[in-house]
Amino acid sequence: MLDWNPLIITLETAVTATTITFFIGIFLAYGVMRMHKGQGLMDAIITLPLILPPTVVGFLLLLLLGKRSFIGQALLQWDIHLVFTWPAAVIAAIVVSLPLMYRTTRGAFEQLDPNIIYAARTLGVSEWRIFWHILLPNTRQGILAGLVLSFARTIGEFGATIMFAGNIPGHTQTMSTAIYAAVQANDYALAEKWAAGIILFSLLFILSLNHWLNRQTRKAF
Repeated sequence: MLDWNPLIITLETAVTATTITFFIGIFLAYGVMRMHKGQGLMDAIITLPLILPPTVVGFLLLLLLGKRSFIGQALLQWDIHLVFTWPAAVIAAIVVSLPLMYRTTRGAFEQLDPNIIYAARTLGVSEWRIFWHILLPNTRQGILAGLVLSFARTIGEFGATIMFAGNIPGHTQTMSTAIYAAVQANDYALAEKWAAGIILFSLLFILSLNHWLNRQTRKAF
């Protein structure tokens, strides 16, 4: 009988990580866009996990949050263990998917006609109201695209997860790591089932989202 835990863990991790990434990505995109100095450096730092191999990202997370690190030692004082836990899988998914949300959202922000924002400022509209009532509504398609890409990235995440969260059945084993474990155990039948499952799920998700986005576009016009 097929163990459904990898599917459940994958969905729980993806939904949690994407929700957090959604808000952080928008905040970072808006913040970096408004920076006058150090914008290039900050952009490079946020985008770096998109370029690095996932295993390197996982290794860096181990160095930063592992038991030997300053942060890890501080967390241990509160009896908080991150490495090889489900929160570690969420953190890994956030780090690798955040650049996609950030870059897509920032691109959408920068494509908005700046004259709209200038006009609002001339009329005395606060930056907070400009952000909520002008910037976000007029860039929602780009933000949704970033959300989709981030979610898709978390579904297929493997390298950073297996380095930082491990491959513990029932705890941190996602569909991607379950495929790896099945191949390592020479159980190709199980690997094929999980591979087919992740392909089918991803395909249905993309088709459903495209259908919804098309409906929203038609309503807008």
